[in-house]
Parts: sequence; C-alpha cells; structure tokens
Amino acid sequence: MAEETQDSGPVDITKSLLDIAVESWRFGRLFDRLLTKLDAGEQGRYRGQFRWFQRKLEESLNVAGMRVVNVEGHPFDPGMATTPLNIDEFDAQDALVVDQMLEPIIMGPEGLVRTGTVTLRKVES
Repeated sequence: MAEETQDSGPVDITKSLLDIAVESWRFGRLFDRLLTKLDAGEQGRYRGQFRWFQRKLEESLNVAGMRVVNVEGHPFDPGMATTPLNIDEFDAQDALVVDQMLEPIIMGPEGLVRTGTVTLRKVES
C-alpha cells in the first residue's frame, strides 16, 4: 500500500511502521538503562508510560499482521533470523547464547519480515 507525497514520491507505510518498531526497540533499551538512575517511585511511573507506548506499537504491528520477536537469552542457532555482530570471536564448537538484541526480529503473516541484529556470548560452564 503506497501513498504519494508531494515531495518524495511513493511512501511505503509498512516500511515506515517497521522503521518505527525498530527505533522504538532501540529507544526502549536506552530508556530502561536510564530508568535505573531514578528512584523507585519515578521508575514505576515512567516505566508504566513506556509500557503503554509499547502496547500501542504492538497493537499497530498486529493490525499489520506483524510481531516483534526477542531471542535475547536463548541459545544461539546459526539458523536464527539474526545477524550476529561478534560471531568471529568464537570457535565453531563454542556453545553460544544471544547476549543482546540490538535490533529485533520482526515476523509477519508470511514469515520473516526483518532480520534482527544480536551480540553473542559464550555459555558459562
């Protein structure tokens, strides 16, 4: 579904929604780190407001048939829909886990819409 704009030609609404979802993910990670610097009362209020925003975003994605997938903390599998930034730091036999998701995986009704970006860490034995 594309619309025409006066200046730049066609606009892809789905791509715009995906870009907003990814940028919200990044902002949410930053926001969580900032909340730890506030006292408990303020943390709760701001966390609640951000959760409301996240729910609205999820509802918008659901209307478009999409959802965000978080694999943080899961064992890494080379078949995951992710781009691991630090895979070259490990040996092939190392057991790895997804340490951080820098960009989420986004799935749609037909399957993968956008690949996630992750960092990995070795499983502690």
